[in-house]
Amino acid sequence: MAMLLLFQIFLLHLTAAAATDLCPSYYRDTCPNAENIVRDVMKRAFVREPRSVASLMRFQFHDCLVNGCDASMLLDDTSTMLGEKLSLSNIDSLRSYEVVDEIKESLEKACPGVVSCADIIIMASRDAIALTGGPDWEVKLGRLDSLTASQEDSNNIMPSPRANASFLIELFQKFNLSIKDLVALSGSHSIGNARCFSIMFRLYSQSGTEKLDPAIDPKFKQELNKLCPLGVDQNVTGNLDATPYVFDNQYFKALIAGRGFLNSDQTLFTFPETQQFVILYSKDQDMFFSDFVEGMLKLGDLQSGFPGEIRRNCRVVNSPTSHLSFESQMLMMDDVKVM
Repeated sequence: MAMLLLFQIFLLHLTAAAATDLCPSYYRDTCPNAENIVRDVMKRAFVREPRSVASLMRFQFHDCLVNGCDASMLLDDTSTMLGEKLSLSNIDSLRSYEVVDEIKESLEKACPGVVSCADIIIMASRDAIALTGGPDWEVKLGRLDSLTASQEDSNNIMPSPRANASFLIELFQKFNLSIKDLVALSGSHSIGNARCFSIMFRLYSQSGTEKLDPAIDPKFKQELNKLCPLGVDQNVTGNLDATPYVFDNQYFKALIAGRGFLNSDQTLFTFPETQQFVILYSKDQDMFFSDFVEGMLKLGDLQSGFPGEIRRNCRVVNSPTSHLSFESQMLMMDDVKVM
């Protein structure tokens, strides 16, 4: 299994370097209003639930790092396949899949069978940043949707909130992403929330006594203990920084102050290789924005090279029923769930 994983990563290296089929004007003739449709739905989602856009922004990370940007993470489990939604890094963490459904429904009405779910993830992630005050940029499009998903690969590849900077550096290097890319892309945690589940090990020992973590500011630790006491519902969430609905460089200022919510965030300030970029971005928001966009574009170039299609429904691969409308397919799925 380890050899299979290495081989898949090798494929990613090859195809990421030669993502020549992707271009900003891919849907110019076949679905010219695609990007406007995606952003309109994202705006409505942001009004309904501000937290939802942060969740959607993370989809690009959780999709592209696992066998390329192919919307594999959107596939529901089947009788023959365990998908990625219930993997360790996604279960009870990723949410707002219904917003992707809403985007896909709108696109299918405008230009049926044209825009891939993989491209929806890329556009929605970009829009999530722009809608919360961050940079806007031109995305490359033209991806295909995968025919399968792998919970095992997601478990093996996606990092834990407990990860330290050295592990993260090594992981990102496997995808030709630099230390600068790692720190800039970690700035995605400028928006959104995380669960108590992800930080209990930082606060308490296995015996249940309080745990001393010298990287945490003492006052911040008191706040975390109050938010996440022993016995708390570990799905309770806390803000990743002081401005969870605004994309800015506050995240990096928080790390310098010892107020990083996740260990995988705070560790970026305690390692010399990453600390220099944390300090740089805390002082220069424009530089952070520029390097973040560069990292997102590189992340979006990761492709698996495996066969793909344009799914009519992002939750399932196409089938003899794929000619049915999006609404009809969703009703069929609801019937199956009821049964």
